[in-house]
Amino acid sequence: MKVIILAAGYATRLYPLTLTQPKPLLPVAGKPMIEHVLDNLGAISGLDRIYVVTNAKFAGHFQKWADEYAVRARLQFTVVNDGSTDDSNKLGAIGDIHYVIKTHHVDDDFIVVAGDNLFSEKLDGFGKFCREKNAPVLALYDVGNLEEIKKYNAISLDGDGRIKFFEEKPKNPTSTLTGIALYFYPKSTLPLINQYIAEGNNPDQPGRLVQWLYPRTPVFTWRVPGIWYDIGSKETLEEANRIFAKR
Repeated sequence: MKVIILAAGYATRLYPLTLTQPKPLLPVAGKPMIEHVLDNLGAISGLDRIYVVTNAKFAGHFQKWADEYAVRARLQFTVVNDGSTDDSNKLGAIGDIHYVIKTHHVDDDFIVVAGDNLFSEKLDGFGKFCREKNAPVLALYDVGNLEEIKKYNAISLDGDGRIKFFEEKPKNPTSTLTGIALYFYPKSTLPLINQYIAEGNNPDQPGRLVQWLYPRTPVFTWRVPGIWYDIGSKETLEEANRIFAKR
């Protein structure tokens, strides 16, 4: 199984911190946030290659980090430069997933995760669930209030935990469950991802792929245990430092 870590953004809301350093390499509780992600993902058995997809500005930063971290983590890394230089020519998250698949001939099951999403618990349960289902899986988290959900997406499920409704940035949500940037795609979905891009659909916001996918093939869901944290501003970065320092 492969992993694609999305790390090609420019994080302009975190300037000046991210002018010279990519957001996933900013420290949280004493280590780069991408290491929090990988330390928990690393509990999944059978991961044989981690692709970190980034941009031309920060590819060197990630390569330097990966060379050092790979020795400790015993994981195989490939840093993928998508060629973008700023927000005006970025490929978008789904565009980046497709770019890695095409340029590195990915022909396997794979997990996609955002490099700035923090988890407090190991994710071995996610890996086990995905293998059992052998179908696309979206990780869910309960954000706790309906106002907060408007920043993310709204989801309705059937009795088997499959998605029956998905909406990005809902105006009138009825549930506090949201899909987060942790996905599983079995090898069988590769043609559908190619189709999504070939049809000219929006290549940004990885949830849009799920929104397009679930009417075409069953997409299951898995509830994230513990704490999930999405870092998008200086305030949320400071809060994450406080929360994860205590753990």
